[in-house]
Amino acid sequence: MKNKIRLLFIILIMIPEMTGINLNAQDWLQWQGPDREGILKTRQFLFTDSAALSGQGTDSEGVLNTTGINLDWSEKKPALLWTFKQAGAGYSAPTIVGTTLYSQGAADGNDFAFALDTKTGNLKWKQILGKEYIQDRGNGPRGSVTIDGNKLYLIRGAGQLHCLSADDGKMLWQKDFVEDFNGKIMSGWGYSESPLIDGNLVICTPGGSEGTMMAFDKNTGEAVWRSKDWTDACGYSSPIVVEVDGIRQYIQQANKGVAGVSAKDGKLLWKTDYTITGRAPAAVIPTPIFKDNMVYVTNGYNCGCMGIRLSKAGDGIQATTIYTNRDISNQHGGVVLMDGHIYGYSDPSGWVCQNFITGESVWNQRIREVGKGAALGVNDRLILLDERTGLMTVIAASPEGWKEFGRMEIPERSSVETMDNMVWTHLVIADNKLYLRDHDLLFCFDIKK
Repeated sequence: MKNKIRLLFIILIMIPEMTGINLNAQDWLQWQGPDREGILKTRQFLFTDSAALSGQGTDSEGVLNTTGINLDWSEKKPALLWTFKQAGAGYSAPTIVGTTLYSQGAADGNDFAFALDTKTGNLKWKQILGKEYIQDRGNGPRGSVTIDGNKLYLIRGAGQLHCLSADDGKMLWQKDFVEDFNGKIMSGWGYSESPLIDGNLVICTPGGSEGTMMAFDKNTGEAVWRSKDWTDACGYSSPIVVEVDGIRQYIQQANKGVAGVSAKDGKLLWKTDYTITGRAPAAVIPTPIFKDNMVYVTNGYNCGCMGIRLSKAGDGIQATTIYTNRDISNQHGGVVLMDGHIYGYSDPSGWVCQNFITGESVWNQRIREVGKGAALGVNDRLILLDERTGLMTVIAASPEGWKEFGRMEIPERSSVETMDNMVWTHLVIADNKLYLRDHDLLFCFDIKK
């Protein structure tokens, strides 16, 4: 047995030399990371003796430990490695595989996709996609690029879905949600979804009377199914894929509530509308959270949050609302689930820690300098991003209360003018590098200890 393990060890060490794959890298292949949870982790190593390979070690589930990351900025602030200044207008968060970063932007009348070298910040390629999306809260794309092998998938602000070559950005196929499928969005902020890849399918949410969600063949772009029995206008959220008692489904928010559709054929399995305010939400943005057959969703404008228990009922799914309250009402920036607790910004009460199972508020903290924004989970910490200033703050992800571990200011602000001038792009960490974007400015920081 020891000889077999040693042989496997040698083969795995040789893989980087043979294929160019960096086993030490933690890739960030899609919106909010590996499982769309906004938490830094990976499951690339599934055996307990992978510590020598990763240089950092894994836990019993094969999740790469991130102990080599600097999460105490009161002692040492991350060093700026490089700044890319031609990312253009837009809020598209980076996605990363190996040493290549992908994102979207807009400038000179055009939307475009681009690729950067993460070591130097140099441009690898730039691909014009079409007419620039114009909106007073910020021009250009909103969603992240989804990486799948040697292909990229992205959605632009006006609702165009593109498949590109990861090597050079060459257009492979494209669809238009509005022109091709009569799609409808709930209001005028632009399509903000990041497409989900599941097997051979691209899952998206055009919205509208002909069906809220759609599945496309990821290789050809041909429509596979549409959720004809769910016809809400789409929001700005991105879908997740889950399994409940063997039933695979896509969970997504739209303009009236949250629903799950069958991965097999797009059939509506369940749907729960928001009821707290007695009206449909004004803006549906945060990505749903799923854990142990419980779905958690939240929205702003006092819509609050819901915890919904899913269970198999015959050939379908029964959705039982466990709680609804206003302890967290998150407009955008999203929330993360860590060790049984939800963390995120709530418009009425500031930063909040909430019990995931019961919905009860554990603590809340309002600090003027650390205002509304996005949160990224790393180990037992959270990195918070203030949308007004770009200030980043590290705190403990703990039900014991608010505890800070340092702050860091954004190096400079973008000259791209919008109505609000907010830093709305979420933070990303990959391969011990932290990425922060303010429209055309994309910063890369070294966060190794």
